[in-house]
Amino acid sequence: MSDKITLIPQPIVPPSARTGGKINRQNKPSGASFDEVFSKELKNSEIGFSRHAQQRMASRNIDLSQTELARLNEAVGQVRAKGGRDSLVMLNDNALIVSVKNNQVVTVVDKDSLKDNVFTKIDSAIIA
Repeated sequence: MSDKITLIPQPIVPPSARTGGKINRQNKPSGASFDEVFSKELKNSEIGFSRHAQQRMASRNIDLSQTELARLNEAVGQVRAKGGRDSLVMLNDNALIVSVKNNQVVTVVDKDSLKDNVFTKIDSAIIA
């Protein structure tokens, strides 16, 4: 004795036929989308400096002007657009290691300390 199970496929009906010809659409909320707001905030955000970077800048007498900070922000934006995560940014005679993901300068090296330095754990470099 064999009990066969037979499945009867249900017909595929378009949504308009199921709802009597009307398609229910959800209204989109008014205002900017999350992506638009998030992108705008990323563009407007200023880059920060880690405690270590601040100590290095103080000990090496490195001061960045508003123009240099603007160039740094622009460079980090370009690296972000290309998909970089940890970048070496050459700004004037200084080298800055920047965590693009965290929008933060991790360390700063001046011209006199650049010789014989090897920068590791970076995936990009840019001259600002």
